[in-house]
Amino acid sequence: MSPPAGSASLIVTRPAGDAAHWVRQLRQAGRRAEAFPLIEIAGLSAPAQLQPLAQAWLALPGYAACLFVSGHAVTHFFKPDWPLAHTVPAQAAISNIASTIISGLLPECRFMAPGPGTVAALLAAGVAAAQIDAPPPDAGQFDSEALWQVIGQRDWRGRRVLVVRGLSSGAEGSSSGRDWIAAQWRAAGASVEFVAVYERRPPVLTEAQLQRAQAASADGSIWIFSSSEAVGHLVRLPGLQGIDWRRARAVATHPRIAEAVRAAGWGLVAESRPALGDILQAAGSIESRYP
Repeated sequence: MSPPAGSASLIVTRPAGDAAHWVRQLRQAGRRAEAFPLIEIAGLSAPAQLQPLAQAWLALPGYAACLFVSGHAVTHFFKPDWPLAHTVPAQAAISNIASTIISGLLPECRFMAPGPGTVAALLAAGVAAAQIDAPPPDAGQFDSEALWQVIGQRDWRGRRVLVVRGLSSGAEGSSSGRDWIAAQWRAAGASVEFVAVYERRPPVLTEAQLQRAQAASADGSIWIFSSSEAVGHLVRLPGLQGIDWRRARAVATHPRIAEAVRAAGWGLVAESRPALGDILQAAGSIESRYP
């Protein structure tokens, strides 16, 4: 028997820290919610990975814009203790640039975010609000397309742009949104460079988590997906391959993510903006229409 409307558990699949934050908010709104992280975030440590990051820091004053694809990109870029296989003078130079940014003395470089979570991370890192470009809070979606509506009419000819992103352990981590906005910049005459600052990995699930996922494929729970990569991890994890998801229900926070969830076999998928009120409304719509 399906649970009565409003009582289905909402399963949050974001990385652990983000999932815990969302679960707290959903519970404060009166909903049952549980964290089920499907992406593990890890800092980079290999010298071959850290060298490009150090070089990006040293070149930062020469960029016209720096796009952070997520709050994790901000956190790991501004991380004060990443283990640089580097000289002390280089470390000191990076610290000076960081101080310049926080002091608001690097006005030529714009710091860009696809949504409010990344904006909050930039503010927490010390970037001035006046230097941040992002979609407005009431935008229909928080993504590369919405950001381009804000910044696309500027003169990008001859400008350098840095995209700060994460690495994925598998091919499913490619981002059509990130690639799309890079193509727009290049078409507008800018040069676009990428630097990775963290890695996304599939989680290692306990036996209890595997059993919970199997049960949630048919017990009326509502999965909340904010990443296509999380969907791919779930259906490919050992112990979960071959599950029939046709009775499963989900809310996806972007049309591209919704497509991935449907392609993975989910029988019922609702689309939502990645904001608490919209997610609650989408979940409520599922429950009222399909109790």
